[in-house]
Amino acid sequence: MFGSLFDNILKETKEEQPNQWIKCPKCTSLMYYKEVEAKQNVCPKCNHHFRISAEKRIATIADEGSFVEFDTTLAPVDPLKFSDKKSYKKRLEEAKAKTGKTSSVMSGSCTIDGQDIELVVFDFSFMGGSLGSVEGEKIVRGINRAIEKECGFIIVSASGGARMQESTYALLQMSKTSAALNRLHHKGLPFISILTDPTMGGVSASFAMLGDIIMAEPDALIGFAGQRVIKQTVGVDLPEGFQRSEFLLEHGLIDMIVDRGDMHQTLADLFRLFSKDASALNRPVPKRRKTDSKVDIETLSEEA
Repeated sequence: MFGSLFDNILKETKEEQPNQWIKCPKCTSLMYYKEVEAKQNVCPKCNHHFRISAEKRIATIADEGSFVEFDTTLAPVDPLKFSDKKSYKKRLEEAKAKTGKTSSVMSGSCTIDGQDIELVVFDFSFMGGSLGSVEGEKIVRGINRAIEKECGFIIVSASGGARMQESTYALLQMSKTSAALNRLHHKGLPFISILTDPTMGGVSASFAMLGDIIMAEPDALIGFAGQRVIKQTVGVDLPEGFQRSEFLLEHGLIDMIVDRGDMHQTLADLFRLFSKDASALNRPVPKRRKTDSKVDIETLSEEA
């Protein structure tokens, strides 16, 4: 009787209390989740940057409460009736149930240090952040808004590449987004591309590497094909960490590596330099803000 009662209490406690201890996949340190939360989902021991949701990413970049999302009604369709072990329709339903989203991209307007910005953020938890027709459309609409408002544009990439379930429809988004960015470039408007872990496949082969400034988080995986595929193709041993952001910076493929906690301030400084308003350069540098970025325990646990 008492054993059964104890088991029920223990079960209820486990259901009410999520795992509050996080194991870092890089240094294997075991940390109380509030330690990670205080560092914006960055390991306080080794500086490993955990993957985070699009909402949490926006909280680290945009001015507090300034983000307004657009194109929320856009949702993928299945024109090819694609099916592997599961149908594409089923995979979309599962991804929506898991994340509460209908696509891997959130797109909208915000301010950074009071400056108007159009912001697109990928969420890796939705089908690996893959690029499909809806994601491409959201990016292009964001670019069009930036052109209309004559403001800066940011894409934060976290993607495994083009979505295979959409085949050529997904590959088309590479050229579609690149062409839209070309229009932005000819208008003289700045595009900053932020590469996070991972940025791979068709995303890295298109808009992610077209930024006027390309920045990345520390130790982010960035490349086209995976290391094993490349080695099998070229038949030679590859340099250690050749697809990590530090290697890319050393070889001139990206412009800077920025810690998550410094991202907001760095973007504010860059867009002040890009500003057509000369008075923006004379504004005092704002104090480093404090971001309340609650830790996503489930996401961190899955990564670990």
